[in-house]
Amino acid sequence: MLTALLVIAILVLLIVAHELGHFIVAKVFRVRVEEFGVGYPPRAFTLGKWGGTEYTINWIPFGGFVRLFGDVGEGEHGYGSLVDSHRGVQAAILVAGVAANAVAAWALFAVALHLGVPQSVDVPPANQPVHLLVAYVVPSSPAWAAGIQTSDEIVGISSNKGEQLATLAPTTVMDFVRMRGGKPISVTYIHAGVTSTVSMTPANAVLPNAAGQPALGIALVLVAKVSLPWGESAERALTQTWSSFGRVGSDLWTLARGALHGAPDLAGVVGPVGIVSYVGEASQSGFGAILLLAALISVNLAIINLIPIPALDGGRLVILAVEAIMRRDAPRLALQLLNALGIGLIILLMVVVTYNDVGRLLA
Repeated sequence: MLTALLVIAILVLLIVAHELGHFIVAKVFRVRVEEFGVGYPPRAFTLGKWGGTEYTINWIPFGGFVRLFGDVGEGEHGYGSLVDSHRGVQAAILVAGVAANAVAAWALFAVALHLGVPQSVDVPPANQPVHLLVAYVVPSSPAWAAGIQTSDEIVGISSNKGEQLATLAPTTVMDFVRMRGGKPISVTYIHAGVTSTVSMTPANAVLPNAAGQPALGIALVLVAKVSLPWGESAERALTQTWSSFGRVGSDLWTLARGALHGAPDLAGVVGPVGIVSYVGEASQSGFGAILLLAALISVNLAIINLIPIPALDGGRLVILAVEAIMRRDAPRLALQLLNALGIGLIILLMVVVTYNDVGRLLA
């Protein structure tokens, strides 16, 4: 329940940040903002009215919105009307939402890196707990046969003579295993919060480039919560935001290309149900990890809003471009039909993604 509430809070924060981008740029260009709402109608209550804008709290708590005078399909004209504004102004207002999500992602990355997030380290930081995690399991290896999985935490290793490995680190584990080829080794690990102990025998020909070296077939990494100073975290957040846009954009392009060929790969696509699972896992690593995930969601929202689907910012930008080329406004009825089509496609996508999420959970 708490995880679900946290997911709602994250989505509201990021969608309100997106709408705040539209709001600020609309105010700058003197386009009338009639309402700024947190949540979706029906309306719960009104906070007040300032500068010609009504600020409201609404009953459906999954985001927010801005209602602009003369928005697409409204047919309202005059001073402060969006449809009467220069197309460059309209485009700036639309792009501002995406820009706000990018800024929100950078800010969330910066705060997360300052608070501290789990990172791989070569040398354990002073006064910080470290965890030895499984980064990769070689198929058909002793570890694979014993049921060790990626992200499991190794908490203890001992020989069949009761010799305990005092310092758990990738190099010490490798040396301990290499000296005990053909002899059983007990490995204690944590998987999904459950601690288990299995016996494995190091074998040769497990590692491709070291056929004569006894090994269990696991790659290990030391992970610790690393906190950066504000200046360094803000600088690194810029790099992380940029790389996240590139990675998410590439993944969405791969998905779109698969869809065009009739074989979309939805394995990596998650909806609200899947986000609950991810947030639950992130919460176990501290508040910084939750903010890190929120930053990635903000990047996803920014890119998704640029997709040229009617009703999304990207679709409306395409319509503005077509109007600019044709030098006339699109028919109001056509805009309304396109928006209805876009909303229908979004609902269909959400149903498919949610079905996929539930299927993953049941599996």
